[in-house]
Amino acid sequence: MRESNIMKPVFRALLVCFVLAGVIVTSNRSQLFAQKSNSDAATSSRGIINKPDRQINIHSRLNTNIQGGNEYRTIDGSGNNISDKDMGAAFTRLLRIADSDYSDSISGLGGNNRPGPREVSNIVNDQDGKIINKFHTTDFLWQWGQFLDHDIDLTDAADPPESAYIHVPSGDPFFDPNNAGLQVIHFNRSIYDIQSGTDTDNPREQLNEITAWIDGSNVYGSDPQRANALRTNNGTGKLKTSEGNLLPFNTDELPNAGGTGANLFIAGDVRANEQVGLTAMHTLFVREHNRLAELIAKDNNNLSGDQIYEKARQIVAAQMQAITYYEFLPALLGQNALGKYKGYDPELNASIINSFSTAAYRFGHSALSPTLLRLNSQGDEIEAGSLELRDAFFSPSEIIDHGIEPILRGLAAKKHQRIDVYVIDDVRNFLFGEPGHGGFDLASLNIQRGRDHGIPSYNDMREAVGLDRVNTFSDITSDTEILNRLKQAYGSVDDIDLWIGGLAEDPYRNSQLGKLFTKLLVIQFESLRDGDRFWFERTLSSEDIKEIKRTRLSDIVVRNTDIKEEEIQKNCFYYIKKGSHQKPD
Repeated sequence: MRESNIMKPVFRALLVCFVLAGVIVTSNRSQLFAQKSNSDAATSSRGIINKPDRQINIHSRLNTNIQGGNEYRTIDGSGNNISDKDMGAAFTRLLRIADSDYSDSISGLGGNNRPGPREVSNIVNDQDGKIINKFHTTDFLWQWGQFLDHDIDLTDAADPPESAYIHVPSGDPFFDPNNAGLQVIHFNRSIYDIQSGTDTDNPREQLNEITAWIDGSNVYGSDPQRANALRTNNGTGKLKTSEGNLLPFNTDELPNAGGTGANLFIAGDVRANEQVGLTAMHTLFVREHNRLAELIAKDNNNLSGDQIYEKARQIVAAQMQAITYYEFLPALLGQNALGKYKGYDPELNASIINSFSTAAYRFGHSALSPTLLRLNSQGDEIEAGSLELRDAFFSPSEIIDHGIEPILRGLAAKKHQRIDVYVIDDVRNFLFGEPGHGGFDLASLNIQRGRDHGIPSYNDMREAVGLDRVNTFSDITSDTEILNRLKQAYGSVDDIDLWIGGLAEDPYRNSQLGKLFTKLLVIQFESLRDGDRFWFERTLSSEDIKEIKRTRLSDIVVRNTDIKEEEIQKNCFYYIKKGSHQKPD
């Protein structure tokens, strides 16, 4: 969701590889997968969860034999693919699956023949009222989507800045109410490989600054300096926390969105403070790591702090993979949209695709709700009330004052906006502040970012992935309102920006996305799974794989908060009415 100008390291993260030859880690599996940690004792009296729908099958040992020589992932993501050690590593190029579309075929901003991004936004993306999705999925869909996004890709702004301001149409009711005709939305082009962009045979290529793998880098970091700063380094294998079992504060002044001051939390990804729902997710998984570390240490007193940390980190990453592929993606794309896992394919390029991170995976910006519900244990709003999304940005005080439980309950209790071209005012006109006072238009930023990256047009991308080109606007959508807006904004179907066209398509089969974006997500997520040498279904024992697959996001919520199991549905990605408990799988 973020476009910012935070500082970036000037060097690649060093290779950190932990090889734990001959170490056998054991633990009571029912405790490891279902017990709250001692660190939660001050805030919760709950112990082992014994209800049948929460209890994990009992086995006596957690097997840590890992194919590939008992090797754990590196922090910077390198070395996953033996033949291409940089694949998926931090500060490597985004992958192109279609030719770039720069105005000069080298690096010039694309879209010269298209209307300005704010003009398109005002015509196409302006949302009037709430448009709730009909798939009965909750705000956890977009919240997990954002949390996951911050695990697999980050392409920040260039430093020093390379400006490409977005012109604001005269008389824009939010950004130019006085009709001055001189207003702009500030925009800085993305960081890129400086060895690219030299000529037409070597066009500009942007960088992914974090690991591409679903490895929990948003919890642990993508470089050794950050990873080390987040650890207690006291032999426990735990991550640092602050009072109230919250995220630690940025006392080391590490790079951080919103500033490097100690007034903001610090986490594995720089965007943890972006909005309070995201901060709650980061807090939840730090707690889960520490809960696991306690249990691993309890049953394995011969392990070092590094060994405990790595084992807990491995399990957290496996949980994130399972939640993504067995809860999130089925809720978004429909059951069985992805092919079954058939094992590791070392020939597959699992890097993050430029058009995925810059367009297709930004579908969630349409799903955002204008209000973040904050609920108590009875399902009523807390005394402080719910929080307007525009007021939730970079607000750690809301977490400090009210904790993460009200936000997590609220995410599970509210349906998100329908995924389409429409974007709520909170991020289309008030992103990070009022217009003229720090506020941005997220839709305009997305359109401009696609042109900055030389992303192909909507029709060209359809052709690149094997779909038929569309010939008329009615080929894109059956929604008359959206069709008319597209016609008004663009002179031709061949001019449509990828992000706009992808969102405008009718939902495809059981997916909440259209055919093009569904296909792009399937390509990316199959690659991230099948091209990962450390994928949990390959590296864990068959017993542990079963336990990981049975672990739901709601389980992790219940284990690490005051939220009781009757307060949250088993599959928290699906809405159920108050008074009902479980939605069938």
